[in-house]
Amino acid sequence: METLQNAGVMSLLRPLLLDVVPTIQQTAALALGRLANYNDDLAEAVVKGDILPQLVYSLAEQNRFYKKAAAFVLRAVGKHSPQLAQAIVDCGALDTLVICLEDFDPGVKEAASWALGYIARHNSELSQAVVDAGAVPLLVLCILEPEIALKRIAASALSDISKHSPELAQTVVDAGAIAHLAQMILNPDAKLKRQVLSALSQIAKHSVDLAEMVVEAEIFPVVLTCLKDSDEYVKKNAATLIREIAKHTPELSQLIVNAGGIAAVIDCIGNCKGNVRLPGIMMLGYVAAHSENLAMAVIISKGVPQLSICLSEEQEDHIKAAAAWALGQIGRHTPEHARAVAVINVLPVLLSLYMETESSEDLQVKTKKALKNILQKCTYLPALEPLLHDAPPNILKYVIGQFSKVLPHDSKARRLFVTSGGLKKVQEIKAEPGSLLQEYINTINNCYPEEIVRYYSPGYSEALLERVENYQPVL
Repeated sequence: METLQNAGVMSLLRPLLLDVVPTIQQTAALALGRLANYNDDLAEAVVKGDILPQLVYSLAEQNRFYKKAAAFVLRAVGKHSPQLAQAIVDCGALDTLVICLEDFDPGVKEAASWALGYIARHNSELSQAVVDAGAVPLLVLCILEPEIALKRIAASALSDISKHSPELAQTVVDAGAIAHLAQMILNPDAKLKRQVLSALSQIAKHSVDLAEMVVEAEIFPVVLTCLKDSDEYVKKNAATLIREIAKHTPELSQLIVNAGGIAAVIDCIGNCKGNVRLPGIMMLGYVAAHSENLAMAVIISKGVPQLSICLSEEQEDHIKAAAAWALGQIGRHTPEHARAVAVINVLPVLLSLYMETESSEDLQVKTKKALKNILQKCTYLPALEPLLHDAPPNILKYVIGQFSKVLPHDSKARRLFVTSGGLKKVQEIKAEPGSLLQEYINTINNCYPEEIVRYYSPGYSEALLERVENYQPVL
C-alpha cells in the first residue's frame, strides 16, 4: 500500500473511472475502495483528488457492478472519521445512495446500506443527514428482503442510526422497524441475530417509552434463548438488550424477572468469560438497584456467588468494577441483603482490590463505594471481623460503626468479640478525639467492664510489670 501511495496511485486511477471499457471502470473503483479502506491518509487522498463527485455521478448512471464498487468506495472513505464522512455528505452522495436502496439488485442495496450505516455511526448530525435523505423507511424494507446479507447490513445501519439520540431512534420506530426486527430474534443466522439484537438495544436504551415499545413487540421470553446461543456476540447483545430495558424502571425489571430473565442472565454469565459477561453483570446491578424485592430476586436466583466468581476470576479491571458495583447494589438495601453478600466472603476480596496499587482508579472508586454500601447495612459480624485487621481508616470507620450498633444488644457477640481479638484491635486504633470513629469506639468500650478494656489496651502489660517491680512485699 505504501509503495502504491508513494507512486501517486490516486492520479493514475482517477482517469480510469471514466474509461470506455466498463470492467476497467469497475476495477478502478474497486481499487480505490481497497486503498481508501486501508487507512485514513489514503481515504483523505480520495477526497482531495476530487474523486467523490465523479463516483456519485456514476452511482446514479452506471450498471449494478459499478454501483456496488462506487458504494464500496464511499463506505471505505466514510468509515474513518466524521470529517471524511461529512465530505461524502457534502458531495451529495446521500440522495444517490438512498436511490440505490430501491435498486433491483440486492447487492447494490447491500452496498448502499453499508455505506449509509458507516456514515451514520459517527455522530448524530451525520445520522440526521442520513435520516433526512429518506433512508430509514427503505432500510426497513431491506430487512424484509429474502437475502440474509442484506438483512444483516440493513439491521446494522438501523442500529447505527438509532444509537445517537431518542429522536433518531424514534424515526426508526416510526418506520415500523421494531416489529420486523423482533420477528428475526429467532433467525438461525447468528450474524443477523447480532445486528437485530444490537438495533433493538440501541432503540430501547434511550427512554422508558422506547423500551416499552420494544417490550410490547413480545421479545420476552424468546430473547432469553439467545443467551444460550453458541455465538458469543449473540449472547452479549442479548444481555445488552435486556440490560437496556431493565435499567429504566422497576416495572420493566419486574417484567424481566417474571419472564425468568434473572436466572437466564446468571446462567449466561456462568457460561462465558471476559467482555461477554459485562452486560449481564450490569443488568443484575440495575435490577437490584431498583428495589429491595428486585435485589432479593437476584439473591434467590443465586446471583451473588456468580458475581463473586466474576470479581475473583476476571482479569480486566472494568469487569471487576462492574461486578463490585452490582454486589454493592444488591447489598445496600437491608441487613438481610448485606448478609447474603457478606456470607460468601466478598468483603475481603473487595477490600484487597480497593487497596491493590495495580487497580485502576475506577475499580478503586467502585470497590470503595460497594464496601461502604454493604458495610453500612451489614450486621453479620463474622464477615466484618477480618476487616478489623486489614481495613484502612476510611473503611475501618464503617466496620467499627457496625460493631458499635450490634454489640450493645448481643451478649454472645460481645464475648466472641473479646476472644477473637476484636476488642484488643479496637484499643489499638488511634482515632481523632471527637471524631465519629472515636464515638463508635467509646460505644463499644462501654459494652464492657472497665478492667477488661484496660486489660486489652496497649501498654497494659508493661504497666502491670512495672507494678510488679515496684511492689514491695510485706515480709
